[in-house]
Amino acid sequence: MANIKSAIKRNRQTVKLTQRNREIKSRFRTYSKKVLEAVKGGNIEMARAALREATSVIAVTARKGVIHPNQAARRVSRLSARVKAMVAAPT
Repeated sequence: MANIKSAIKRNRQTVKLTQRNREIKSRFRTYSKKVLEAVKGGNIEMARAALREATSVIAVTARKGVIHPNQAARRVSRLSARVKAMVAAPT
């Protein structure tokens, strides 16, 4: 256990920040999965709507520093490619 005042405060901050990061990352994964499920189900409109929401959540996750901005860009790009491929496939 920390004895120094600054170390005690740092421990408190770490607990709070870890919890915040866990919540944000969980939301990030949930919205990404919604896109993949919509693509798997073949529902184009639902996939587009889910992609719109997921893009926003992924951007927030990167802005908060939970994931790297390049990772966010890569995730959005890959999800977009899946939705785009699904839209192009039926025609």
